[in-house]
Amino acid sequence: MESSSEISEEEWRAWRTFVEMRRRLDQVLERELHAAGDISRPEYDLLMTVFAVPGRRIRARELAERLGWEKSRVSHQVTRMDRRGLVARSECDTDLRGSWVELTPAGTRAVLGTMREHAANIRRYFLDVLTPEELETVADISARVLAAVGTPACDEESDPADPEHLEAMA
Repeated sequence: MESSSEISEEEWRAWRTFVEMRRRLDQVLERELHAAGDISRPEYDLLMTVFAVPGRRIRARELAERLGWEKSRVSHQVTRMDRRGLVARSECDTDLRGSWVELTPAGTRAVLGTMREHAANIRRYFLDVLTPEELETVADISARVLAAVGTPACDEESDPADPEHLEAMA
């Protein structure tokens, strides 16, 4: 086995191909999201996270944890989305340091308007090009890599390989 600081040509090829695939897949999915509903991937991720919680209302701190984002990133993103009318922010009555993020009717329409198209694009560009066996292998590989990198510091209690966590991010 090669030392951890040495990477073979085959390993570099696998890594570069993976990085390029991930980058281009992210780009095409982002472009399709924008075309379907004029929203970005971070907006979609945030909207889907709020959409998935009961009452479609969540504490900003919990939203940051679920997304694996820093609190400041959530704050800036929510501010931009609040201006667009996709979410509303309100102060928490019981904790003056905290705030709620709530899906607005426009945010709900944005989620519902893009959800089906986004799922179809995931199917077209990823799921349909792999066999069921390859999909199982990808899931297994992804779970092992996620276990190796560990849980993000801002999301200590959530298991990134948990199917509910992964489904919420789709």
